[in-house]
This record gives sequence, structure tokens and C-alpha cells, in this order.
Amino acid sequence: MAPRALILLEGSRNNGPLYAKAALCLGLHPITLSADPHQYDYLAKEGIEAIRVDTDNLDALIRECSRLRAAYDIAGITSDWDRLHATVGKLCRLFDLPGPNPTSIERCCDKFTQRQLLAEAGVPVPAYRLAANAMEVESAATRIGLPVVLKPAVGSGSSGVRLCTNLHELAEHTAYLLGGKHLWRSSPRVLVEEFAQGPFYSVETMGHEVIGIGTANFGPPPHFVFRDSTFPSPLTDDEHRRIVDVSLNCLRALGLGWGPAEIELRWMKRGPVVIEVNPRLAGGGIPQLVHLAYGVDLVTEHIKLVIGEERNLRTRHSQTAAVRFLIPDRDGILDWISGGDRAAALPGVAEVKLYVEPKTAIVRKRDYRDRMGYVIAVSSSFTETEAILQRAVDLIAWSVRPFSSI
Repeated sequence: MAPRALILLEGSRNNGPLYAKAALCLGLHPITLSADPHQYDYLAKEGIEAIRVDTDNLDALIRECSRLRAAYDIAGITSDWDRLHATVGKLCRLFDLPGPNPTSIERCCDKFTQRQLLAEAGVPVPAYRLAANAMEVESAATRIGLPVVLKPAVGSGSSGVRLCTNLHELAEHTAYLLGGKHLWRSSPRVLVEEFAQGPFYSVETMGHEVIGIGTANFGPPPHFVFRDSTFPSPLTDDEHRRIVDVSLNCLRALGLGWGPAEIELRWMKRGPVVIEVNPRLAGGGIPQLVHLAYGVDLVTEHIKLVIGEERNLRTRHSQTAAVRFLIPDRDGILDWISGGDRAAALPGVAEVKLYVEPKTAIVRKRDYRDRMGYVIAVSSSFTETEAILQRAVDLIAWSVRPFSSI
């Protein structure tokens, strides 16, 4: 009998290893298809099979999956990359496998189209306009009213997202986005959006079920780099109900009733306002937080869905889990970083992950790529978890030497 294989398109330093390990635990043979498998160090470390293929080329992926079917029973195909989820849906339909609706994914990944669909369904969203040039950006910002948030209409991880409080900042960031510095994978289009102020929440869903609601904080403006995240968020019953209602309305409006999704919102004076819906499993340690807080392994349950097995989304326990990201405050050369082992040894610390080695060049991008690592802690209460996390982070130190001193 041919081994059952799970095809993974690309990967990531956070969720990639989780998917590979969960697949192995389910008795599957994970195979990663990647344009550059060497970028994922966990593949060699865990002995995961990897094949080089252009993952932006649907025909190349079809040929490779067809070739693999001669040696394996392909149980499912999935990815933790935003821009490949529509491709996953197309491959699943072609090979008669469970998967997401590619049309729904494509519409959701276009932030302008997403906001149109949400607004038409009565879901509260910030005021927004689409712009293709500097004149349209300024006109949109004037109509909405400063401050505004400028972001690429297609993208993820806060890349290219900035708060603009005046016309100078607006012109500066417009020049960055449209002047050739930002990497576009589609036609350059800018979303100009009302700055929604208020507490930030992320809602993790699977199918039509809300699994957990967390809260998060950002680093200093004008960029939106996550500093920490906590599950579950301390909410009143009314706040919880309203966030759940809005989240389920988002899924219906966008046709996302299959698989995982993450809904990001702010609580403004008028209540929960949806900032963004991501049609995939969240990154940034959130799957680990949900597992620690609720006992639900989102990665494993997603794979079960992908291979057509019955899921179990029942909450098994209730704890508070939080992650704090390690983010440098300057560019330069990382001379040293230490304290990770001591932090990991503290009671209540669930995981410490460092991405960087000494002598690494640090060039901040003002998005998720700025993270040098993270610490995750868990306990029975919000206050205790925060205290554990702070003690652990205080044990980790590093030194970044400015480039000018080299």
C-alpha cells in the first residue's frame, strides 16, 4: 500500500514545523513543495522530504502532484502561506480532495474587495478608499480625514502598512509604496483607511466555529508590529457575544465556511469594527497559545479537515497563555544574544524561540520580519501569566552594534 502523504506548499518558521510534526503524528508523510526548500531549516532538521518547484506556477504544481501520485496516496494538500491558499483550493478541486473555495479566498485576499463584501453585508468596517496614484491617495485621505492608515491592497504581516498623521507622512509613505521600494506581487493599489482606534482583538475560527478570542498590543507607531498577544482576552459576556456575532457575519459574507480563518478587529466607540479577515491559520505563536489556553490543537484539527477526517474542536481546559516578541530597537550587527535557556527554565514558560545568531545583520522592515524570537508563558490567570512572561523576557538580553561603528 502506498504511504499517505500530506502535500505542504511552502512553509514558515512558525507554523511550518507545527504542520510537519502534526502530519507525522497523524501517520502521514509530509512533503514540502517550495521554490527554495533551503530557506526552511526545520526541513533538514526534522528529515522532512522537500521538492523544489515554482509554487507560483499552478501548472508546475499540478505536474509535481501528479508525479507524486504514482508513489503516494495523496491524502491532502494545504499551506500556511496567505498567497497560496487559493492555489491550494484549485489543486484540491483538481485532485478531488477537501479544500477551501478558491474564489472566496481570492476575494478575501484582496483587501478592497473584502471590505466591499463586508460593508455590503452590514459588517462594521473602517471608512476606506482605493487609490492607484499619489493624487488619489491624497484625495482619499482628505475625504476620510487624517490620520489614516496606508496599506497595500494585497499583502500580509503588516508589510507596507503605516499610520500617516499628516500630509508629509502621507506623501512619504505613498512614495515608498508606489516608488518601487515595496515589493508588489500584483498591480500596485493602495488602500487608504480610517485609523480605527481602540483595543485590538484577534478571533480564531475553524469552519463556522469561533475557537478563541485573544488580545494583542503593537509596538510604537507609525508601524503596526505586534509586540505581544494573549488568549483568552478578558472580556465581558456582552463583549464576547458581540465579537462572536460580528466574526460569524464576516465568515458568511466572505464565504469562508471551510477551514481556519483569523479575524482582526478593534473595539471602537460604536463597538467591534473589523480591520481584516485572513483566510488561513494565524501565525505569530497563536496556534500554540490556543492549544495552551483551550486545549485545541488548531494545526492538527486543520490537517484532519484537509484529509477528510473528523475534527474535535471541543475545549479541554481553560488557562491564560501569552507570547511576547523580541524586537530590536535599532539596525546593526547583532553582537550577542543570551538568556534564552534561563528564560525557558522558569516555571510557567512554555517555549522560548530565538531566530537569530550572533553576527547577524539586523535591518528592520517594520513588520513581522523584525522579530528576533519570542517567549510563550501559561498559567491559570491573566495576571500571573503576564508576570511570568515579564520575568522571562527580562532574562533575555542582546547587543546590536550600529553599522556606522563597523
